[in-house]
Amino acid sequence: MAEELSAGDKVEVRSRFNAQWSRGFEIVEVTDNGYRVRRVSDGEILPVEFAENDLRQARKRANDFWWM
Repeated sequence: MAEELSAGDKVEVRSRFNAQWSRGFEIVEVTDNGYRVRRVSDGEILPVEFAENDLRQARKRANDFWWM
C-alpha cells in the first residue's frame, strides 16, 4: 500500500467472502497484527483485525450524492 493508514482514516474493506470492496469503514486502531476498523453506519467495531492488503483508502465517487 502506497500510503500508510492511521486511526481515523476512511477505508474500504475487502470482503473475505467474495473479495469485493465494501465502503463505509474507518480505522480505529493500528496493531502489531493489522488494523481494527469501525463500520461508520452504526459505529460497530468489527471483531477481527484486517491485514494491510485487505484495506484501501476510501475513494470518492464522482456522483456520490447523499440521496443515492
